[in-house]
Amino acid sequence: MAPGIGTKLRAYGELIRLDLAFGAGFFVVAGEIFAAGGLPPLSLAGAGFVALFFISGSANIANDYFDREVDRINLPSRPIPSGRVSVREVRALFILASVAGLAAAAFPGPQVFAPAVLLWGLSVLYNMKIKEFGIAGNITVAFCVGMTVILGGLAVHILSGIVITFGALAFLFDLGEEIAADSMDLEGDRVRSSRSLAGRRGRTFALRLSVLPFSVFIALVPAPFFLGWPWYDYLVMAAVFDIWMIWCVANLVADRSIEEGRVWIRRLYLSWGLFMILVVLARLL
Repeated sequence: MAPGIGTKLRAYGELIRLDLAFGAGFFVVAGEIFAAGGLPPLSLAGAGFVALFFISGSANIANDYFDREVDRINLPSRPIPSGRVSVREVRALFILASVAGLAAAAFPGPQVFAPAVLLWGLSVLYNMKIKEFGIAGNITVAFCVGMTVILGGLAVHILSGIVITFGALAFLFDLGEEIAADSMDLEGDRVRSSRSLAGRRGRTFALRLSVLPFSVFIALVPAPFFLGWPWYDYLVMAAVFDIWMIWCVANLVADRSIEEGRVWIRRLYLSWGLFMILVVLARLL
């Protein structure tokens, strides 16, 4: 029996990974708010959000396409290995998302469109080949994530120290998360012949190495207070967030089961997203 329309739509949403795509769009708008010191024009905020939502979505779709054999081992419930979508549908959805994202990125001007094309191209190359090179793949993904905040500053023509700092925070957090996440996918990496750190040096080594970018991230979180945000509510939020981050990272590197490791990675990701939402709201209010 062919899947119903509801099943198809849910599968498409899983391919795009709505939480990651929404997060990418939100980080662009956050960069605009940090740079402008308040709400940017709605046209710029909307274009920035739509651009990175769909560019991120296209990257996630490409990830499932190129990882479909790996996912049969690691994540057999994903849309392609589970049979809920066909490879042909995936290709069509990738093209639609790419066109929508790049078209929206053209609206603010070449200062956003050119970097957006670069990020889109890097995401395609990453999924095709770069991810097989271990740490180089981790750095590529982290760079793309960090650039979402930078794009926000470029959209409003203000690339301040605050914007660069939050771009660096996004880079460092994602680098630690990528290194740790690789240690949860060893079986699939063997199928793909990936030279991940976990595959070459072991899961424990990869988890411990992830502490380095996470530690720099934690140390950098209070920096905006000293770079021109002299409001103590940020400092309080940063202190609470850092304490929670230390606790989560300590549990992540305890090297428990893969299932528990994925739970702690998810908690770290959600905590970072919540912190950014609170910072944006505080900045607006």
